[in-house]
Amino acid sequence: MSMQTAAMQDWREQSPGALIDHILVRYHARHREQLPELIRMARRVEEVHATSGDCPHGLAAHLLAMEQELVSHMQKEEQILFPMLSRGMAAMAGGPISVMRMEHDTHDEALRQLDALTHDQTPPASACNTWRTLYAALREFRDDLRDHIELENNVLFDHPARA
Repeated sequence: MSMQTAAMQDWREQSPGALIDHILVRYHARHREQLPELIRMARRVEEVHATSGDCPHGLAAHLLAMEQELVSHMQKEEQILFPMLSRGMAAMAGGPISVMRMEHDTHDEALRQLDALTHDQTPPASACNTWRTLYAALREFRDDLRDHIELENNVLFDHPARA
């Protein structure tokens, strides 16, 4: 069993409320911290290296679009879905869960586009420190968002308390 699988199993044994609290702190708050800084660094790299053939043109715009979609998504979870699940109203949460799963698919597609724009967050040999720092931070964001989506899709939305 992988570390991620073991962690997901541990969360299946916790209450939905405890899992939601974890998601809010570990992922929602973290994404809100990560994205503005990623956008700032991406703009800087695109400005400084605009004439480089390796420049990730459009990265800042892509991250800004991702931020807007993700913030909207997290607000829906925080204002609608999570309160339903915390109050034991899981039986009535099928519609919101279905919408969140579709939005998760959209986020996953945006991550694939991010990987394509940045060559899987691999900076060119000539990259400056900001560029290298940006790509390392993008890898962390990508991994966090994928873990976040997996935890919601495979644990929270299928939690034994919903059965």
